[in-house]
Amino acid sequence: MLSANADLRVLGYLGRALSLELSAVQLYSTQAKLVAAWGLTEVAEKFSKEASEELGHADRIIGRMLALGVAPNASQLRPVQLGQNLEELLQHDFAFENELVSLYSEASKYCLSIGDHDNRVFFDVLVGEEKEHAVELSKWLQELQQPNN
Repeated sequence: MLSANADLRVLGYLGRALSLELSAVQLYSTQAKLVAAWGLTEVAEKFSKEASEELGHADRIIGRMLALGVAPNASQLRPVQLGQNLEELLQHDFAFENELVSLYSEASKYCLSIGDHDNRVFFDVLVGEEKEHAVELSKWLQELQQPNN
């Protein structure tokens, strides 16, 4: 099933990306349930929305892998990082999003180095989306850390 043109390192990036995106789905879904139990209904809705967005990323990665002629295989999900309060949850999320940004940036640079325009663009889009989310998390954390919050 492997396409003769599929670069093994690109496939490795896609496999790691799929594992991380599915881990993110698990993380945000769990956090949504946790904060709902804390009575933070609006926050739970935000986390549920984020889980859906990460599932969309996983779906796009699966599509890319199939287009390259390989069966998707997420190797291992990360353990969920929880916390005692919303700020701790957001700190874990911010670190996780930055890991995704790093992976996608590295993958994009690699694709550029081998002249793989299509996969570079694919990873660049994901970099942009994850950077946006990291910025949102950073702002949210700053708001929580302001006096009178």
